[in-house]
Amino acid sequence: MADVAEFTDANFEAEVLKSDTPVVVDFWAPWCGPCRALAPVIHELAEENSGTAKVGKLDTDQNPSIAMNYGIQSIPTIIVFKNGEAVQKAMGVQPKSKLQEMIDSAKG
Repeated sequence: MADVAEFTDANFEAEVLKSDTPVVVDFWAPWCGPCRALAPVIHELAEENSGTAKVGKLDTDQNPSIAMNYGIQSIPTIIVFKNGEAVQKAMGVQPKSKLQEMIDSAKG
């Protein structure tokens, strides 16, 4: 089973910006109800895209500088990165199919 990566201020550059594959970052916080509702979808995406894309979460309470760098004002926010650049962004709970489309377009 593929694990959902935990991104932090400390590992963001190495894990996300320098990744050879597209990276999905779920900006979330433990107190956020919609974030918790989205969590199972994030786990499914990590499993289904294992080896072709990295899927992970960044706790905005614990890692505020990364959230500020990307202008995160509401959570959940999902950003797909490719070659160190943010290429797709969605705010709020999204259907799994839309998130998969975002991942697929970054792979292509």
